[in-house]
Amino acid sequence: MSGHFSAVFFVLALLAAIVALKVKDLLAAAVVLSLFSFLVALLYVSLGAVDVGFNESVLGAGVTGILFVIAIFNTRRRSRD
Repeated sequence: MSGHFSAVFFVLALLAAIVALKVKDLLAAAVVLSLFSFLVALLYVSLGAVDVGFNESVLGAGVTGILFVIAIFNTRRRSRD
């Protein structure tokens, strides 16, 4: 049963990674990348590495996603040249 969940999480993470690469909007890419990280955390938990899954969910999906969003909102589209 756990193998089925692992396969589903792997396929969903692969699809999220492809979508994150193909999307044109930076904010949408940051959100999909956070979703990818959360799916990888679920994959780790389904494989039995609960501590690694917890760290991935906190750092990958949480902190990194927030930092990406802050960086996107603090970046200007045009230069002052």
